[in-house]
Amino acid sequence: MAKSAITIKDVAREANVSVATVSRALNGHDNVAEPVRQLVLEVARRLRYTPHAAARSLSSRSTQTVGVVLPDLYGEFFSELMRGIDGIASAHRRHLLVSSFHGEPQQQGSVLQAMRGRVDGLLVLSPYAGDASALLDQLPADIPTVLINTPITDGSHPVFSIDDHAGALAMTGHLLAQGYRSIAFIGGPERNHDARERLRGFRDALAAAPQAIESIELPGAFDEASGYEAGRALLARPRLPEAVFAANDMMALGCLYAFQQAGVRVPDQVALAGYDDIPLARFVHPSLTTMQVSIAGLGEQAMSHLLQRIREPGSQQTPGLMLVPSLVVRDSTARTAPLDPARDRG
Repeated sequence: MAKSAITIKDVAREANVSVATVSRALNGHDNVAEPVRQLVLEVARRLRYTPHAAARSLSSRSTQTVGVVLPDLYGEFFSELMRGIDGIASAHRRHLLVSSFHGEPQQQGSVLQAMRGRVDGLLVLSPYAGDASALLDQLPADIPTVLINTPITDGSHPVFSIDDHAGALAMTGHLLAQGYRSIAFIGGPERNHDARERLRGFRDALAAAPQAIESIELPGAFDEASGYEAGRALLARPRLPEAVFAANDMMALGCLYAFQQAGVRVPDQVALAGYDDIPLARFVHPSLTTMQVSIAGLGEQAMSHLLQRIREPGSQQTPGLMLVPSLVVRDSTARTAPLDPARDRG
Protein backbone atom coordinates (compact mmCIF):
# COMPACT_ATOMS: atom_id res chain seq x y z
CA MET A 1 0.00 0.00 0.00
CA ALA A 2 1.29 3.46 -0.89
CA LYS A 3 2.43 5.65 1.97
CA SER A 4 -0.14 8.36 2.79
CA ALA A 5 0.85 11.95 2.03
CA ILE A 6 2.11 14.14 4.84
CA THR A 7 -0.52 16.70 5.85
CA ILE A 8 -0.45 20.01 7.68
CA LYS A 9 -1.77 18.17 10.75
CA ASP A 10 1.34 15.97 10.75
CA VAL A 11 3.56 19.04 10.71
CA ALA A 12 1.56 20.65 13.53
CA ARG A 13 1.75 17.50 15.67
CA GLU A 14 5.49 17.09 15.12
CA ALA A 15 6.20 20.78 15.86
CA ASN A 16 3.78 20.76 18.81
CA VAL A 17 1.90 23.81 17.55
CA SER A 18 -1.59 24.38 16.17
CA VAL A 19 -2.56 23.85 12.54
CA ALA A 20 -3.31 27.60 12.33
CA THR A 21 0.23 28.42 13.47
CA VAL A 22 1.69 26.11 10.81
CA SER A 23 -0.46 27.77 8.17
CA ARG A 24 0.60 31.26 9.24
CA ALA A 25 4.28 30.29 9.35
CA LEU A 26 4.26 28.66 5.92
CA ASN A 27 2.35 31.56 4.36
CA GLY A 28 4.80 34.15 5.65
CA HIS A 29 2.40 35.99 7.99
CA ASP A 30 3.98 38.44 10.41
CA ASN A 31 2.11 37.29 13.54
CA VAL A 32 4.37 34.28 14.15
CA ALA A 33 7.44 34.45 16.40
CA GLU A 34 10.59 33.88 14.37
CA PRO A 35 11.80 30.86 16.43
CA VAL A 36 8.38 29.22 15.91
CA ARG A 37 8.49 29.98 12.19
CA GLN A 38 11.94 28.41 11.88
CA LEU A 39 10.80 25.34 13.82
CA VAL A 40 7.77 24.88 11.55
CA LEU A 41 9.88 25.32 8.40
CA GLU A 42 12.46 22.81 9.66
CA VAL A 43 9.78 20.22 10.50
CA ALA A 44 8.06 20.76 7.14
CA ARG A 45 11.38 20.20 5.34
CA ARG A 46 12.20 17.12 7.38
CA LEU A 47 8.79 15.58 6.76
CA ARG A 48 8.91 16.71 3.11
CA TYR A 49 5.56 18.40 3.49
CA THR A 50 4.31 20.15 0.36
CA PRO A 51 1.28 22.45 0.75
CA HIS A 52 -1.56 21.74 -1.65
CA ALA A 53 -1.66 24.97 -3.65
CA ALA A 54 -5.29 24.70 -4.73
CA ALA A 55 -6.54 23.90 -1.24
CA ARG A 56 -4.46 26.68 0.27
CA SER A 57 -5.85 29.14 -2.27
CA LEU A 58 -9.43 28.14 -1.48
CA SER A 59 -8.96 28.37 2.29
CA SER A 60 -7.04 31.65 2.34
CA ARG A 61 -8.43 33.23 -0.84
CA SER A 62 -4.78 33.87 -1.71
CA THR A 63 -2.56 32.18 -4.24
CA GLN A 64 0.67 33.71 -2.84
CA THR A 65 1.49 34.34 -6.51
CA VAL A 66 1.98 37.52 -8.52
CA GLY A 67 1.55 37.62 -12.28
CA VAL A 68 4.10 39.46 -14.44
CA VAL A 69 3.08 40.24 -18.03
CA LEU A 70 5.82 41.51 -20.36
CA PRO A 71 5.99 42.22 -24.09
CA ASP A 72 9.12 40.06 -24.38
CA LEU A 73 11.53 38.06 -22.23
CA TYR A 74 14.65 38.55 -24.36
CA GLY A 75 17.35 41.08 -23.58
CA GLU A 76 19.22 42.71 -20.73
CA PHE A 77 16.40 45.14 -19.91
CA PHE A 78 13.87 42.41 -19.13
CA SER A 79 16.49 40.33 -17.34
CA GLU A 80 17.35 43.23 -15.02
CA LEU A 81 13.69 44.13 -14.50
CA MET A 82 12.88 40.53 -13.51
CA ARG A 83 15.89 40.48 -11.17
CA GLY A 84 14.41 43.39 -9.23
CA ILE A 85 10.89 41.95 -9.21
CA ASP A 86 12.06 38.51 -8.15
CA GLY A 87 14.19 39.85 -5.30
CA ILE A 88 11.19 41.52 -3.65
CA ALA A 89 8.92 38.53 -4.36
CA SER A 90 11.41 36.15 -2.76
CA ALA A 91 11.84 38.34 0.32
CA HIS A 92 8.06 38.25 0.84
CA ARG A 93 7.71 34.51 0.04
CA ARG A 94 5.70 35.16 -3.11
CA HIS A 95 5.79 33.09 -6.28
CA LEU A 96 5.90 34.60 -9.77
CA LEU A 97 3.87 33.58 -12.80
CA VAL A 98 5.60 35.21 -15.79
CA SER A 99 4.16 35.42 -19.29
CA SER A 100 4.98 37.28 -22.50
CA PHE A 101 2.80 38.40 -25.38
CA HIS A 102 5.82 38.24 -27.69
CA GLY A 103 5.66 41.83 -28.86
CA GLU A 104 2.14 41.37 -30.23
CA PRO A 105 -0.22 43.83 -28.47
CA GLN A 106 -3.28 41.93 -29.71
CA GLN A 107 -2.17 38.89 -27.68
CA GLN A 108 -1.91 40.67 -24.34
CA GLY A 109 -5.66 40.32 -23.70
CA SER A 110 -5.53 36.54 -23.76
CA VAL A 111 -2.39 36.54 -21.59
CA LEU A 112 -4.09 38.74 -19.00
CA GLN A 113 -7.20 36.58 -19.10
CA ALA A 114 -5.09 33.49 -18.37
CA MET A 115 -3.91 35.11 -15.13
CA ARG A 116 -7.41 35.31 -13.61
CA GLY A 117 -7.86 33.08 -10.57
CA ARG A 118 -4.16 32.22 -10.51
CA VAL A 119 -2.60 35.38 -9.05
CA ASP A 120 -3.22 37.88 -6.25
CA GLY A 121 -1.91 40.84 -8.25
CA LEU A 122 -0.46 41.85 -11.60
CA LEU A 123 2.60 43.71 -12.87
CA VAL A 124 2.07 44.69 -16.50
CA LEU A 125 4.52 46.29 -18.94
CA SER A 126 2.81 47.37 -22.15
CA PRO A 127 4.87 50.07 -23.89
CA TYR A 128 2.78 50.39 -27.04
CA ALA A 129 1.76 53.94 -27.81
CA GLY A 130 -1.87 54.36 -28.81
CA ASP A 131 -3.11 51.14 -27.17
CA ALA A 132 -3.97 52.56 -23.75
CA SER A 133 -7.76 52.25 -24.07
CA ALA A 134 -7.51 48.66 -25.30
CA LEU A 135 -5.26 47.73 -22.38
CA LEU A 136 -7.61 49.33 -19.84
CA ASP A 137 -10.47 47.23 -21.21
CA GLN A 138 -8.36 44.07 -20.83
CA LEU A 139 -7.07 44.59 -17.26
CA PRO A 140 -9.07 42.51 -14.73
CA ALA A 141 -10.98 44.92 -12.51
CA ASP A 142 -10.85 42.59 -9.49
CA ILE A 143 -7.05 42.09 -9.41
CA PRO A 144 -4.70 44.76 -7.97
CA THR A 145 -2.52 45.93 -10.85
CA VAL A 146 0.60 48.07 -11.15
CA LEU A 147 1.84 49.20 -14.56
CA ILE A 148 5.48 49.56 -15.60
CA ASN A 149 6.58 51.84 -18.49
CA THR A 150 3.04 51.90 -19.80
CA PRO A 151 1.62 55.12 -21.34
CA ILE A 152 -1.56 55.38 -19.26
CA THR A 153 -2.09 58.72 -17.54
CA ASP A 154 -5.74 58.65 -16.46
CA GLY A 155 -4.92 57.71 -12.85
CA SER A 156 -6.78 54.41 -12.99
CA HIS A 157 -3.66 52.42 -12.10
CA PRO A 158 -0.28 53.28 -10.55
CA VAL A 159 2.41 53.63 -13.22
CA PHE A 160 6.11 53.19 -12.47
CA SER A 161 8.11 54.47 -15.42
CA ILE A 162 11.24 56.21 -16.68
CA ASP A 163 11.39 59.81 -17.91
CA ASP A 164 12.83 58.92 -21.29
CA HIS A 165 12.32 62.38 -22.73
CA ALA A 166 14.46 63.93 -19.99
CA GLY A 167 17.07 61.19 -20.43
CA ALA A 168 17.41 61.76 -24.17
CA LEU A 169 17.60 65.53 -23.63
CA ALA A 170 20.48 64.98 -21.18
CA MET A 171 22.40 62.62 -23.46
CA THR A 172 22.03 64.84 -26.53
CA GLY A 173 23.03 67.83 -24.41
CA HIS A 174 26.18 65.97 -23.36
CA LEU A 175 27.14 65.29 -26.97
CA LEU A 176 26.53 68.93 -27.91
CA ALA A 177 28.58 70.11 -24.95
CA GLN A 178 31.44 67.91 -26.16
CA GLY A 179 31.41 69.89 -29.40
CA TYR A 180 29.81 67.30 -31.70
CA ARG A 181 27.88 69.03 -34.47
CA SER A 182 26.88 66.04 -36.58
CA ILE A 183 24.88 63.44 -34.65
CA ALA A 184 23.10 60.28 -35.78
CA PHE A 185 20.25 58.81 -33.75
CA ILE A 186 19.31 55.10 -33.87
CA GLY A 187 15.67 54.81 -32.82
CA GLY A 188 13.56 52.02 -31.39
CA PRO A 189 10.35 50.34 -32.59
CA GLU A 190 7.94 52.88 -34.04
CA ARG A 191 4.99 51.90 -31.82
CA ASN A 192 7.05 51.73 -28.62
CA HIS A 193 6.30 54.62 -26.24
CA ASP A 194 9.82 54.61 -24.73
CA ALA A 195 11.35 54.81 -28.20
CA ARG A 196 9.10 57.72 -29.14
CA GLU A 197 9.99 59.63 -25.99
CA ARG A 198 13.73 59.15 -26.55
CA LEU A 199 13.40 60.36 -30.14
CA ARG A 200 11.36 63.35 -28.97
CA GLY A 201 14.05 64.22 -26.42
CA PHE A 202 16.76 64.00 -29.10
CA ARG A 203 14.83 66.27 -31.45
CA ASP A 204 13.96 68.79 -28.75
CA ALA A 205 17.61 69.05 -27.66
CA LEU A 206 18.72 69.74 -31.24
CA ALA A 207 15.94 72.29 -31.74
CA ALA A 208 17.10 74.17 -28.63
CA ALA A 209 20.78 74.19 -29.67
CA PRO A 210 22.14 77.70 -30.38
CA GLN A 211 23.68 76.58 -33.69
CA ALA A 212 22.52 74.36 -36.52
CA ILE A 213 23.26 70.67 -35.98
CA GLU A 214 23.39 68.08 -38.74
CA SER A 215 21.24 65.13 -37.69
CA ILE A 216 20.61 61.69 -39.12
CA GLU A 217 17.82 59.39 -37.91
CA LEU A 218 17.98 55.64 -38.51
CA PRO A 219 15.43 52.95 -37.60
CA GLY A 220 16.12 50.35 -34.94
CA ALA A 221 14.42 47.59 -32.98
CA PHE A 222 16.07 47.77 -29.53
CA ASP A 223 18.31 44.76 -30.35
CA GLU A 224 21.95 44.22 -31.35
CA ALA A 225 21.12 43.25 -34.93
CA SER A 226 19.34 46.52 -35.71
CA GLY A 227 22.18 48.48 -34.12
CA TYR A 228 24.64 46.59 -36.28
CA GLU A 229 22.60 47.34 -39.42
CA ALA A 230 22.41 51.02 -38.49
CA GLY A 231 26.18 51.08 -38.06
CA ARG A 232 26.62 49.49 -41.49
CA ALA A 233 24.30 52.10 -42.99
CA LEU A 234 26.39 54.89 -41.48
CA LEU A 235 29.58 53.31 -42.79
CA ALA A 236 28.09 53.29 -46.29
CA ARG A 237 27.68 57.08 -46.23
CA PRO A 238 30.40 59.32 -47.76
CA ARG A 239 31.15 60.77 -44.35
CA LEU A 240 30.58 59.45 -40.83
CA PRO A 241 28.73 61.60 -38.30
CA GLU A 242 30.78 62.95 -35.43
CA ALA A 243 28.66 61.07 -32.87
CA VAL A 244 26.00 58.37 -32.69
CA PHE A 245 23.30 58.20 -30.02
CA ALA A 246 21.57 54.80 -29.93
CA ALA A 247 18.22 54.71 -28.10
CA ASN A 248 19.35 51.71 -26.05
CA ASP A 249 22.61 50.02 -25.13
CA MET A 250 21.94 46.83 -27.10
CA MET A 251 21.76 48.80 -30.34
CA ALA A 252 24.83 50.81 -29.33
CA LEU A 253 26.79 47.58 -28.86
CA GLY A 254 25.66 46.29 -32.25
CA CYS A 255 26.73 49.57 -33.84
CA LEU A 256 30.09 49.39 -32.04
CA TYR A 257 30.67 45.93 -33.49
CA ALA A 258 29.98 47.21 -37.02
CA PHE A 259 32.45 50.06 -36.51
CA GLN A 260 35.12 47.74 -35.11
CA GLN A 261 34.72 45.34 -38.05
CA ALA A 262 35.34 48.27 -40.41
CA GLY A 263 38.38 49.48 -38.46
CA VAL A 264 36.63 52.68 -37.32
CA ARG A 265 37.95 53.84 -33.96
CA VAL A 266 35.55 54.90 -31.20
CA PRO A 267 35.73 57.66 -30.01
CA ASP A 268 38.66 58.92 -32.13
CA GLN A 269 36.70 58.84 -35.39
CA VAL A 270 33.14 58.75 -34.09
CA ALA A 271 31.69 59.01 -30.59
CA LEU A 272 29.04 56.52 -29.48
CA ALA A 273 26.43 56.64 -26.71
CA GLY A 274 23.62 54.37 -25.55
CA TYR A 275 20.77 54.33 -23.05
CA ASP A 276 19.83 52.06 -20.07
CA ASP A 277 23.29 51.30 -18.58
CA ILE A 278 22.96 47.53 -18.86
CA PRO A 279 25.73 45.63 -16.99
CA LEU A 280 27.66 44.95 -20.19
CA ALA A 281 27.98 48.67 -21.01
CA ARG A 282 30.90 49.20 -18.63
CA PHE A 283 32.83 46.10 -19.75
CA VAL A 284 33.05 46.65 -23.52
CA HIS A 285 35.98 48.52 -25.09
CA PRO A 286 35.69 51.41 -25.12
CA SER A 287 33.32 51.52 -22.16
CA LEU A 288 29.96 52.95 -23.17
CA THR A 289 28.61 56.37 -22.26
CA THR A 290 24.94 55.88 -21.45
CA MET A 291 21.92 57.01 -19.45
CA GLN A 292 21.76 55.07 -16.21
CA VAL A 293 18.34 53.68 -15.46
CA SER A 294 18.00 51.55 -12.34
CA ILE A 295 16.09 48.83 -14.19
CA ALA A 296 16.22 46.39 -11.28
CA GLY A 297 15.24 49.25 -8.96
CA LEU A 298 12.24 49.98 -11.17
CA GLY A 299 11.13 46.37 -10.78
CA GLU A 300 11.73 46.45 -7.03
CA GLN A 301 9.66 49.58 -6.49
CA ALA A 302 6.77 48.42 -8.67
CA MET A 303 6.68 45.02 -6.94
CA SER A 304 6.87 46.55 -3.46
CA HIS A 305 3.94 48.84 -4.21
CA LEU A 306 1.89 45.99 -5.65
CA LEU A 307 2.42 43.88 -2.53
CA GLN A 308 1.29 46.84 -0.42
CA ARG A 309 -1.89 47.09 -2.51
CA ILE A 310 -2.50 43.36 -2.07
CA ARG A 311 -2.05 43.59 1.72
CA GLU A 312 -4.05 46.82 2.06
CA PRO A 313 -6.69 46.82 -0.69
CA GLY A 314 -8.51 49.81 0.78
CA SER A 315 -5.44 52.03 1.13
CA GLN A 316 -5.06 55.22 -0.90
CA GLN A 317 -3.53 54.53 -4.28
CA THR A 318 -0.35 56.34 -5.29
CA PRO A 319 -0.19 57.57 -8.89
CA GLY A 320 3.14 55.76 -9.20
CA LEU A 321 6.62 57.09 -9.77
CA MET A 322 8.60 58.65 -12.61
CA LEU A 323 12.33 57.81 -12.41
CA VAL A 324 14.75 60.28 -13.98
CA PRO A 325 17.84 58.59 -15.49
CA SER A 326 21.31 59.97 -14.88
CA LEU A 327 24.13 60.53 -17.34
CA VAL A 328 27.10 58.17 -17.04
CA VAL A 329 30.07 59.42 -19.07
CA ARG A 330 32.58 56.77 -20.11
CA ASP A 331 35.29 56.42 -22.75
CA SER A 332 33.09 56.08 -25.85
CA THR A 333 32.31 59.82 -26.04
CA ALA A 334 35.61 61.24 -24.77
CA ARG A 335 36.89 64.10 -26.91
CA THR A 336 40.47 64.93 -26.02
CA ALA A 337 41.60 65.95 -29.52
CA PRO A 338 40.10 67.12 -32.82
CA LEU A 339 38.25 64.39 -34.69
CA ASP A 340 40.40 62.20 -36.91
CA PRO A 341 39.91 63.28 -40.56
CA ALA A 342 39.95 59.55 -41.43
CA ARG A 343 36.26 59.47 -40.53
CA ASP A 344 35.68 60.52 -44.17
CA ARG A 345 34.56 57.38 -45.96
CA GLY A 346 34.98 58.39 -49.56
